[in-house]
Amino acid sequence: MAQTHLSPLSIRRRFVNVATKHVVSAGGVSVVLAIVLLMGYLFWVVLPIFTPASINQLHESDAIPVDVLQVTTDDSFESLVLIRSNGLVEFRDTEDFELLQSTPFSSNPVQSVSKVYPTSDTFAYLTSTNTLGFFRISHQVRFIENERRLVQSVERLFNQYEVDLGLSPTSLDVFRKDEILKIASYTTDGNLRITEYSDADDIIELEYPEHKTFSVRENLTHVYFGPQGRRILLLDTMRNLYELHDIRRTGRNSLLTQSNLATEGHNITYHAMLLGRYSLLVGDASGTLQQWTLTTTADGTSLIPVRTMHFDNSVEYIAPELRRKGFLVVDSDRKGYLTYTTSNRILTEYVFDVDPDFLVFSPRGDRLVALANQSIATYKVENPHPEISWRTLWGKIWYEGYEEPVYSWQSSAADTDFEAKFSLTPLLFGTLKAAFYAMLFAVPLAVMGAIYTANFMDPRMRAWVKPSVEIMAALPTVIIGFIAGLWFAPILESHLTSILLCILVIPLGMLVFSALWSRLPSRLTNTFGGWYGAISAPIIVLIAWLTISFDEELSLVLFGGDLKTLLYEVVGLEYDQRNALVIGIAMGLAVIPTIFSIAEDAIYGVPPHLVHGSLALGATRWQTLVRVVLLTASPGIFSAIMIGFGRAVGETMIVLMATGNTPVMDINLFQGMRTFAANIAVEMPESEVDSTHFRILFLTALVLFLITFVFNTLAEVVRHRLRARYGNL
Repeated sequence: MAQTHLSPLSIRRRFVNVATKHVVSAGGVSVVLAIVLLMGYLFWVVLPIFTPASINQLHESDAIPVDVLQVTTDDSFESLVLIRSNGLVEFRDTEDFELLQSTPFSSNPVQSVSKVYPTSDTFAYLTSTNTLGFFRISHQVRFIENERRLVQSVERLFNQYEVDLGLSPTSLDVFRKDEILKIASYTTDGNLRITEYSDADDIIELEYPEHKTFSVRENLTHVYFGPQGRRILLLDTMRNLYELHDIRRTGRNSLLTQSNLATEGHNITYHAMLLGRYSLLVGDASGTLQQWTLTTTADGTSLIPVRTMHFDNSVEYIAPELRRKGFLVVDSDRKGYLTYTTSNRILTEYVFDVDPDFLVFSPRGDRLVALANQSIATYKVENPHPEISWRTLWGKIWYEGYEEPVYSWQSSAADTDFEAKFSLTPLLFGTLKAAFYAMLFAVPLAVMGAIYTANFMDPRMRAWVKPSVEIMAALPTVIIGFIAGLWFAPILESHLTSILLCILVIPLGMLVFSALWSRLPSRLTNTFGGWYGAISAPIIVLIAWLTISFDEELSLVLFGGDLKTLLYEVVGLEYDQRNALVIGIAMGLAVIPTIFSIAEDAIYGVPPHLVHGSLALGATRWQTLVRVVLLTASPGIFSAIMIGFGRAVGETMIVLMATGNTPVMDINLFQGMRTFAANIAVEMPESEVDSTHFRILFLTALVLFLITFVFNTLAEVVRHRLRARYGNL
């Protein structure tokens, strides 16, 4: 057999072919691998959101004083603080409960100790002589000789001054904000006394109090200051009633509303105020727990029940978290339920060994302290993301202060008492809304422009137009957003009528121009064949300029004045300067080059023999276009539209700069929106790493990724079917 010898040129060609094949294959595999890794990383960051909660016991001891009135801890749970009725504050180790330090805060026996709302480190104590004193507990980390130490102290406030309350109060509450100090004390005779100090300095005795006395219901059991200390909530747990009073009113009846609290036929067994005191948790003997929230409506301010939870047995204890809207419920069978209000979920259950007399969370909510007689136990709580559930992400939630359930996104607020709102529905709605209006503007212009350029335009003009439009794709979207937000949006607002009329006037004007053009001699029109676009462009500009110039006259004739006012008064549509119309035009301009370029290539690439064959059989140019060219090019046109849609969905800077970034659920063309991409860009720099907010933003990115993946997959399926159907024409 003769041996085949390859020439050096053939060897080089074979090597190039093999190398190219492997490089292309490696590139394709790398792209797929990058996508898989990206999706995997997003899942890895998001997955802890759905990790179940748990409670596990850490340490236990029986050597605890019996006269403990209050328990608290430091942020890092290094020290356990016991406040006793003998006037001592004991600092103990959280592992072996060894006494580290003991500091007095009162020289008289103490009846009760409570936190001064809304502080976390200041306490008020009521002595046996009915005087009220104040002290602050501090935990400060110091580095002494390069050694980390926790320095703890007790500071008597107001130069150790104690307020004489006179009669023994059956219930009291204290509010302090800056230098405002308010004391609410209730006595059995039905008198509620509010003592207010307007210049409460930590180191100066309290002076010049202002007293307000309200006559209220007798035999009330509890008194609470409401949010910001502006209202008073009074409870009668014996008769399951509440009263809400406005303490800013003097000299007249301050009662705002009153109502029953417990479910019918059952008595209240325990109640507690949630963080911020916008909500009251009420448990009864049937095991039913209701959340009542403070809401202001057209009928006034009142407490309304927003959600109900059911447990196996009578509610015996409720321990709210200190920095979140979560709480622990313990029933009569010593079963504890870790619960969260917003998500309305029981996160985990735990059975305690004994009936706890006192339960308190650590400030971070990751530890729990339980007291029962002289025993104490600490527990580790794994509950990093209790706010999240399928319903809070996609359903309507009844938030504190709202009149009804709503979709809402509000990840932060001015204070720490707010209820985080992580509904993704407004963001999804805003994303699709922005893409819809952008595609509504871009698709007709881009596709029709591609049809005209590929089929009717003179080749010399096409050589200028197509590259010019494609260069527009390289224009930074931040420039488009900047121009749209700061230049175009004010112009649109001041010339709304004329700009909207351009949608009708320009096509009608071009029809008139076309009719006149067709009446010209064929010798003249044939001379400009293929240059109709260049001739009509100045006409379009002239029509638009004339329409906008007569904006006031058109508004007066058509709408009797301002169109924005008419829209609001007749239809109820509000107008925001940066709205979906601005986004549709600005983002549409950014999407047009992509759709135009791909669609034009698809149309221009239709084999000439198909066009010539159709014309030879007697079809007109328009019949050939509609029945041959567009059908053959339909896979490419559809791909162009879907690629443009993908860009519109993922667009960030234009939406960020040219809209109000308001996460509202309104299809109104004149309202703004917030999209997934813009939300990530705005809030990611402000989010705390590994926080719920941080992981929700990654979940947003994952949802956006899946949306584009699904749409692109469907587009590819449709494109293949179009190619299989019309590819053999």
